[in-house]
Amino acid sequence: MSCDWCDWCDAPGVSPGCYLSVMSERPGRYSAHMLRIGLTGGIGSGKSTVAGLLAARGAVVVDADRIAREVVEPGTPGLAAVAEAFGEGVLTADGSLDRPALAAIVFTDAEARARLDAIVHPLVRERSLELIAGAPSDAVLVNDVPLLVETGQAGTYDLVLVVEADLGTRLTRLVERGLTEEDARARIASQATDEQRRAVADVVLDNSGTREQLADQVARFWEERVEPARG
Repeated sequence: MSCDWCDWCDAPGVSPGCYLSVMSERPGRYSAHMLRIGLTGGIGSGKSTVAGLLAARGAVVVDADRIAREVVEPGTPGLAAVAEAFGEGVLTADGSLDRPALAAIVFTDAEARARLDAIVHPLVRERSLELIAGAPSDAVLVNDVPLLVETGQAGTYDLVLVVEADLGTRLTRLVERGLTEEDARARIASQATDEQRRAVADVVLDNSGTREQLADQVARFWEERVEPARG
């Protein structure tokens, strides 16, 4: 899995935002009970902030980034598999995952990234299914999936919600988190493009602006798409 799962939380930008519906509603996809929303966006877009805003409205959020960290914690089969695939150099002195060391490998080698994906993705899916099974039957379930497009999962949701921000804003956020601009650009390039995400989206939120602007968009999404879908 691209090392979007290795880190971050997101910060607001400074330019105006807008709410954009890019596809018509898809008849017949809504469940009579649980509403499943696939939430995705590129690194630095503010996807985690949107997840938090949806959770504040009562949604049950299943966070793939968080789960991906859990499945490679010390003592897990996931970490053992990563160490076997990439060597002891991706472990720290205390036996935990050295995320920067692993990121340095997978962001310069597509084959290595694919090997990491093959280890982590199945474990994340398995744990996600366990959490989904434990959610209330009438929940608004938000699957926060950074690589939703890359892993071909869009068709499994009632709604696909994409968060995006302009390139300059994303680069600024990532550099503020400690990446070099070169590394930030490499991480962005390793993921799907905005056009690829839009192609599967029901709604796109623009998070190039302030947190307040983003919150307004989330409120509109909830009122216009979530509440009607729940009947």
